[in-house]
Amino acid sequence: MPAPAPNPRPTIAVSMGDPGGIGPEVLVKALADAELRQSARFIVHGLSAPMHTAADDAGIPPFWWRVRAGSPLLETAGSHDVVLIDHDETASRLGWSDGERKATKASGALSFRFVDDAISGARGELPAHPKADAVVTAPISKHAWVLAGHSRWPGHTELLAERFGATRSRMMFVAPKLRVILVTAHVPLTRVVNDLTIGRVHDTIDLGAEACRALGIERPRIAVAGLNPHAGEEGLLGDEEKRIIAPAIAHALRNGITVEGPFPGDTVFNAAIKGRYDMVVAMYHDQGLIPVKLLAFDSAVNVTTGLPVWRTSPDHGTAFDIAGKNLADCGSMKESLRLAVRLASSEMISR
Repeated sequence: MPAPAPNPRPTIAVSMGDPGGIGPEVLVKALADAELRQSARFIVHGLSAPMHTAADDAGIPPFWWRVRAGSPLLETAGSHDVVLIDHDETASRLGWSDGERKATKASGALSFRFVDDAISGARGELPAHPKADAVVTAPISKHAWVLAGHSRWPGHTELLAERFGATRSRMMFVAPKLRVILVTAHVPLTRVVNDLTIGRVHDTIDLGAEACRALGIERPRIAVAGLNPHAGEEGLLGDEEKRIIAPAIAHALRNGITVEGPFPGDTVFNAAIKGRYDMVVAMYHDQGLIPVKLLAFDSAVNVTTGLPVWRTSPDHGTAFDIAGKNLADCGSMKESLRLAVRLASSEMISR
């Protein structure tokens, strides 16, 4: 009996992020790992100059194959581990110098195009581009997007949801000792209460359980944080726990999900870190992100759930203050690439 054919490597579409930030540097450093490069085919949407500069500064020989954006040579990408689709802009046209990195209209326009092209690659819409099985995004500057006229989207998560037509996507974070999924993300605190509904909380619990299963946790245990101090203190400090969160938990229990709460936000993460829960559902951005970044600033991964393909991203920003100085830690980017490969490979096996 012939041996089964090996599983094909997934194709990962990667956006370089803001070219003036640390995205080029962390990408070069992360993909310098030969074992990581061999685990998938990586199609990077970005610029050649910042990547070469980052490689020179770090003493890393260039390992990627460059092709200009729109070139038919992209059809040969399957024979290379890393392909850079180069948009060929110079630093002088981006509005910053090596001594001063900042958000500019030009860098915002480019970083938006990089991620939009990566999404198109995952949707099978780019000519000669192999259809991507997952998307990885390096950090962008939201201010640069605003300068470039893209203020409609607060960030990657919202753009991805719109482009994929996803009605219930969520922002999730995966760290070595903690997994967190957010009910609301890039909204002001004054809007959080108005955005909370039984359905939105329930869908977040459901997506969190689904993501845990994709990560290999067969029967995930979900904990739900309350919104108010002491989870409302039996209604004394707010009624959202009784009126919205508890009914959503009850609905999830009826659907077979192992879920408990609502718990006070100042204790639930400690219980998860100690192994009692596999995922915490947080009500708003900073409630979930403060413990994640405190525990795993250089290794946590941002994951967008509820899309047709998985999207991962490092859990840090552009860090303009250290960009171009060879000081950036690539740990979170490397974990983002690894997790994207793992999730995409799992999806390919299950098809």
